[in-house]
Amino acid sequence: MKRILFIDRDGTLINEAPPTYQLDSFDKLTFYPHMFEYMGRIARELDYELVMVTNQDGLGTDAFPEDTFWPLHNLVMKSLEGEGIHFSAVHIDRSFPHDNAPTRKPGTGMLTQYLNNPAYDIANSFVIGDRITDVQLAKNLGCKAIWLNQDPNLGAGEIKDKVAELRPVIALESTHWSTIYEYLKLGLRRVIHERNTNETQIKIELNVDGSGKGAIYTGLGFFDHMLDQIARHGKMDLTVRSNGDLHIDEHHTIEDTGIALGEAFAQALADKRGMERYGFALPMDEADAKVLIDFGGRNWIVWNAEFKRERIGEMPTEMFFHFFKSFSDAARCNLNIECHGDNEHHKIEAIFKAFAKAIRMAVKRDPLSNYLPSTKGVL
Repeated sequence: MKRILFIDRDGTLINEAPPTYQLDSFDKLTFYPHMFEYMGRIARELDYELVMVTNQDGLGTDAFPEDTFWPLHNLVMKSLEGEGIHFSAVHIDRSFPHDNAPTRKPGTGMLTQYLNNPAYDIANSFVIGDRITDVQLAKNLGCKAIWLNQDPNLGAGEIKDKVAELRPVIALESTHWSTIYEYLKLGLRRVIHERNTNETQIKIELNVDGSGKGAIYTGLGFFDHMLDQIARHGKMDLTVRSNGDLHIDEHHTIEDTGIALGEAFAQALADKRGMERYGFALPMDEADAKVLIDFGGRNWIVWNAEFKRERIGEMPTEMFFHFFKSFSDAARCNLNIECHGDNEHHKIEAIFKAFAKAIRMAVKRDPLSNYLPSTKGVL
C-alpha cells in the first residue's frame, strides 16, 4: 500500500502573496525557504507518492484569468522537476469559497480516487499545508496533517470543526522544511504509557521531540514543579497524571512516577540509531549540579547529593534518590548525579534542570545518520 503526501502549493512550496493571496504575476513568485533542499530529499529518500492539492479561487474567471496562472504554475512545476521532485497528480479547484464546492479543500471531492482504494495507505499518509483547511482536509481524508502554521487565521472561515477538535489530527506543527523532513524520515518519538497498581494509577504522555510543553499533576506541588523542569529544559512535551495513595504518604506516588516515566523513555528510545546517547550539567545560583546520563540499555545510579532539610514543599528529600533510581531502572540508563550548594531548593532544582539538559543532549538525533552509538552493534 502506497503512502501519499498531499501537498498544498501556495504557502507551502511557494510563498503566499498577501494581501490578495493570488499568485498571478512572476514578481510575486518566491519559493518557500529550503523547500527545494528538503523536498528533494523527501522525494529521493522516502517512499511517498507526491500529490499536489491546491485551491485557486476563481481560476478561469475575469477575477483570475488562466493566462496569468499557467505560466507561473508551469515554472513552479518545472523548477520542482528539475530538482527531482515529481508529482503523480496535480488537483486544482477553481471555485470560490462561497460556492461550497465539494471539490474545494477541505472537501475531498478531488481526491475520491485515493479513498477506499486498497492501493493506498491513507491512515499513514499526510496533508502538508499552511492553512487550517489543510488540517481539516487531513481529518476528512482520514490521515494526519503537517501544518506550516505562519498564520492560524488563514482558512479559518472554511472549516467545520473547531481548531481544538483538529489538534489530534496535527502530527507536526512547524514552519521549517528541515523539521518536516526529519519527522518524515525519523518519526516523532511519542508514546502514551500507563502504569497501574493497587497503590498508584499513572498515565504518561511523552513526546521526546516536542517543544517544552508540560502538564503535570501528581498531587504534590513541589514534585509537579520539578517534573515541569524536565519538560521545559529538556524541550520535550510531557503530560503526567498520577493518582496515588497520598493519604498514606508520598512514597508510592514519587517512586512509581519515576518508574512510569522511565518506562515511557525506554519505549520512546527503542531505536537509538543516529542518537547521541550521552549527556551532562549546569549551575543554579550558588548550587552546581552534574548529571551524567547514558541511554545504553543498562541501569545504574551513582548519587552524590545530600540535603539538610527533611522536606522541600510537601516532598521528602529522601525521595529524590528514589525517583532517579526508579527512572534509571525503568529507562535502562546510567545516571551519575552530583550536587553542591547551600540552598536546598536551588540544589534539587539544579539537579532536575541538569537532568533535563542531559536528556536533551543524549536524545538528539542526526536524521542523516543511521549510526548506532555502540561498538557492540546493539543497544
